[in-house]
Parts: sequence; C-alpha cells; structure tokens
Amino acid sequence: MTIDWNDTFAKRALKLTASEIRELLKLINQPDIISFAGGIPDPAFFPYDNMAAAYAKIFADPKKRAEALQYSISEGYTPLRQWIAEHLATLGIATHADNILILNGSQQALEFLGKLFIGPGDRIIVTNPAYLGALQAFSLYEPEYVTVTLDETGLDMKALAREFEKGAKFLYLTPDFGNPSGVTLSLEQRKALLDLAYRHNIPVIEDTAYEKLRYDGAAVPSLLSLDTSRLNESAPLSDPTSNGHVIYCGTFSKSIAPALRIGWVIAPTPVVQKLVLMKQASDLHVSTLNQMVMHEVVQEIIDSHTAKLRDVYRARRDAMLAALEKYMPAGVTWTKPEGGMFVWATLPPHLDGAALLAASIEKERVAFVPGAAFFPDRSGRNTIRFAFSLVPPEKIEEGVKRLARLIGEISAAAA
Repeated sequence: MTIDWNDTFAKRALKLTASEIRELLKLINQPDIISFAGGIPDPAFFPYDNMAAAYAKIFADPKKRAEALQYSISEGYTPLRQWIAEHLATLGIATHADNILILNGSQQALEFLGKLFIGPGDRIIVTNPAYLGALQAFSLYEPEYVTVTLDETGLDMKALAREFEKGAKFLYLTPDFGNPSGVTLSLEQRKALLDLAYRHNIPVIEDTAYEKLRYDGAAVPSLLSLDTSRLNESAPLSDPTSNGHVIYCGTFSKSIAPALRIGWVIAPTPVVQKLVLMKQASDLHVSTLNQMVMHEVVQEIIDSHTAKLRDVYRARRDAMLAALEKYMPAGVTWTKPEGGMFVWATLPPHLDGAALLAASIEKERVAFVPGAAFFPDRSGRNTIRFAFSLVPPEKIEEGVKRLARLIGEISAAAA
C-alpha cells in the first residue's frame, strides 16, 4: 500500500505552485530563443576579479578563514551590517546595525515576514500587479489578498485609503521601478501613503531590490527615509527605525551578484527580534564566508560598479522602448520606466498573454512572462512583462520586431 502524499501534506502545502518565471528561465539556455523572461543581471558584468581577490584575502588570513568557515550569529556578520547602516545613512536613512538582519536574499525576508504576520484569512494589501515572488511567499500562509491598482500614474490612492480604513496586517509594495510594472511612486504618493499608515497603524513592507538601478530623473526618498525623518522631527532618536512603521527589504542580488544570496531587512526592534528567532529555527545564519566576501567587495566597488551597470542597462532599456515605439501595432501600450529591469505592456483585450507566449515561442522564438502571474486573482490576462537586463540592444530590437509581427498577425486574424 502506498502513501497518498496529498492527504498527508498540511493543507497549506497544497497551495504551493510553480513559478512561471522560474520555469521560463530554462528557455534562456536555448541559443535560438530571445528571452525577455528573466529579470536577472547580466553575468558578463559580475565583479569576478573583486570577488576572487576577496576570497583570496580571507583565506590568506588564518583568523579570517577560521571565522569564515565557522558557525556565526544569526543576525549576520557585524561589519557588513555596520557597513549597510553607514551606506544607508548617505541615502537619508538613519538606522543602526542592531536593526539590520542579514538573510538569504530579500526573498527570505518576504517569506519570514509572511510567516510572522499572516494567519489564515488575514487581510494584506498588495499592488495590482505585484511581484510574483512576494505572492508566492505570502500565499503559503493563506491571506486574503486586497489589491490596489498600480499603473504609470502610480497607486490608486482613493482605493488605498478605503482599504486602509478596513484594516490590514500590512501593505507590501516596491516603490522604485517595481517588478513587474517598472513604475516609481512619486514623493507625494509616498508621503500620502505613510500618512495613511500612521493614521490606521498599519505596517508597510518596502521592497527596494532595484533601488541602485535608476537611469533617469532625480532619486525619490525611500519610504523608510521618510519614516525615520518624520520620527526624528517629532522626537529625536539615536535609531528611529526602532519605532517606525516601515520594514525595509534590501539586497545585493541586482547590484553585485545574486548567487551569494545576501539580502537584509531593516525593521523595528520587536520585529527584528522575532525574525532573528525565525532565522535560528530555519537555517541558523547566512553563509559567513559569503557575507565576509560581500563586505570586502562592496567597500571597494559599490558606487563604481553600479554606475557601470546603470550605463549598460540604460542602453538596453532605451533600445527596448525605441523598438516598442517602432514596431508595436496600435492597441499595445507600455510603461516607460526610469530604472530597474522591466517594461510592462498591455495588449488589446482580445489577446491572452499565455496564449501569445506559446505562439511566440513556437513561431518567433521570443519569450516573455504573461502578466496574469502577477495578479493574485489571475486577472490581467492581456498583460505581459518584458525584462531587458540580459539582452543586448541588437537582440532586443529583433525580439520586439518578431513579437510585434506576431501580435499584428493574430489581431488581423481576429478582426
């Protein structure tokens, strides 16, 4: 007699589903596919030499190499946490290493925050569309998703106010060049959002994965910096993040390299204390060696390296926007991001992103992500996400040209 595993799993485990994006990443290895699917860094620009030198430096020092390969504290490598606090101070964020927890990428921060805050049926507010990885992390804990429309003008603030009045465990969003939308919230919307959070005492989870990748316009203060500044004005504190409303998720995956899995969360003291306990129960701590290497690397190159990345990705973003303008048929619209890795396109209502992807791979050998994956209710079927970070400009134009031709053919046949 065999075990019926579906009867044995916890009910919440039955909610686990595959990520469309992770599956689509497999297409990147097919040489004839032009893939706009994976929003991932270009490995041609990883700081290989700096990393090799950092590993060599650590292993050449008997004390450092012993520390690097030993168990460590769950909070994270103290010099790295101190560096993050000092670096964020240059961005107007007043925090302290004690309120910073190092995690296995910011994705682990989202999973831990879901576990910490969400019980079955709890309301959480997300943008529509929202980052698929966050939806996956939160869904396991069985929330009731409340969505607020996000478009190129920003958030629907009237809808957000209505939902805040009804209460929620938290609001999650990416305010800068969001995945998948590419949209950046204005300073006015950020301030209004925080006013709502203060009025209704609802935490805000700020995902800043793309903060370093701004190509146009002036930087907008983070929600955390606005939060800490306001707290300091009312009652100066040595560490305003100990009492704030904003939980800040950061990562080096987009600015340095993803495989070291170094992310972090900054949160009020009671939240950090609980997250540390979760870290201890989950995997004890992030690789000490990787944290030490990241500390060596970011001290040397964070500004110069991210400046180089911005030049590369800006050219690719410009190539995509130019190609969309040149080739896409009437009825297709798209965002014009100031940074990040994504352009979000809306197709005519009769087109389905998933069906278009199947036809595109078969006929044109072009991949992208259907937009429904980014909506908790699986709406938005006539939307798609383009990622431009991994594709050279000449291939971007060719891929957009092919896809535009296919959209035109399908639309003409449906007319």
